[in-house]
Amino acid sequence: QVQLVESGGGLVQPGGSLRLSCAVSRRITDFYAMNWYRQAPGKERELVASRISGGRTNYADSVKGRFTISRDNAKTAVNLQMNSLKPEDTTVYYCSAETDCGQGYWGQGTQVAVTS
Repeated sequence: QVQLVESGGGLVQPGGSLRLSCAVSRRITDFYAMNWYRQAPGKERELVASRISGGRTNYADSVKGRFTISRDNAKTAVNLQMNSLKPEDTTVYYCSAETDCGQGYWGQGTQVAVTS
């Protein structure tokens, strides 16, 4: 069974930064993609950033230039560096791991609040 545990959420002022981390119970190289999603109450889940095997990354237009997805050297965690945060970035962020046959695993989420 695969476990993902997010951490690093919290309260930050607009313009500030946070670094989310997702610890995975298996090497992330076992997965086709590692993703960060977010979902606000009453809204659809949004794919924020992806890191595909081989290193290619993709970002939602709303976060391009502000967020960066990366993996740690031990290949057991994926991080999301979030800079220039805006109030509209406030929501719960989820980490997911996707296999090459489409099976997905999810963490429990971490809350990010951007407010003055």
